[in-house]
Amino acid sequence: MPLQLPTLPDIEAAARVVYRSFQATPQYRWGTLSQRLGTDCWVKHENHTPVAAFKIRGGLTYFDQLQQRGEMPREVISATRGNHGQSMGWAAHAHGVACRIVVPIGNSTEKNDAMRALGVHLIEHGSDFQEAREHAKHLAAESGAHMVPSYHKDLLRGVSTYWWEFFRVVPQLDVVYVPIGQGSGACSAIAAKLALGHKARIVGVVSAHATTYADSLAAGHLVEAPVSTELADGMACRIADPAALQVMRPHLDHVVKVTDNEVAAAMRAIFADTHNVAEGAGAAAFAAAMQERRQCEGLCVGVTLSGGNVDSGAFARVLVSR
Repeated sequence: MPLQLPTLPDIEAAARVVYRSFQATPQYRWGTLSQRLGTDCWVKHENHTPVAAFKIRGGLTYFDQLQQRGEMPREVISATRGNHGQSMGWAAHAHGVACRIVVPIGNSTEKNDAMRALGVHLIEHGSDFQEAREHAKHLAAESGAHMVPSYHKDLLRGVSTYWWEFFRVVPQLDVVYVPIGQGSGACSAIAAKLALGHKARIVGVVSAHATTYADSLAAGHLVEAPVSTELADGMACRIADPAALQVMRPHLDHVVKVTDNEVAAAMRAIFADTHNVAEGAGAAAFAAAMQERRQCEGLCVGVTLSGGNVDSGAFARVLVSR
């Protein structure tokens, strides 16, 4: 059965938990981005959270639910390409819980540094996220630590709050673009839309170099796909989550595939027009909107700047490339 989505009371309660750590993030209609797109373009700035990504919301509510059930562990383990790991590190530290995070070898240096600064014991293992996740599961089973998945109902509670904020502040949104990594962002957008009865169409965005979600939705069953993206590490998923697929299938309008070149162009545009830094996955939503700008004509478009955690050297190379 599909995972039960957060209801409006669930999301409102989650917002109270999130707001103990930080307030609602802003959303702005940027004039120059709107000019590029040829229509009104609103950006939800999840790069303005304390870890510069939306994932922290899910970590806060995940630990809150553990606490409410009296199930707080002594240690948690999880796998990440960076932002989920920062979320876990932030929340684990706040609750006095030890935290081990597994990342693939060659992961973002600055994301790794950020996790360590939050008290995370970092382990590098495997060639991609999937291998890192399998190793994390092995370590959890071996040690008895609590394994935190990348997709879970208690994570959705928190992540849904940012879409709840966006839809309430900009009720005129006609369509929103949301990047898909492991699925919590897209499924939370669906949850918030349903909870509020909002009219906006939700368009999923995947990397053209990591297509498991697009392929699985098109095929009607789970399809593993190779990962070759060099820029959108937050979307570098090889195997889709079956529960997330079940939520997305009836509710996503369609899925757009964006190339690394399109993502790089979006990163440059966002920086030039707003002077905000977007990581690859954080710029993917705008990249998809630009790809579909003819279909967006006359619509009020919402995109999420879902994270700003890109290594300095990588961002410098994006800015000077064309």
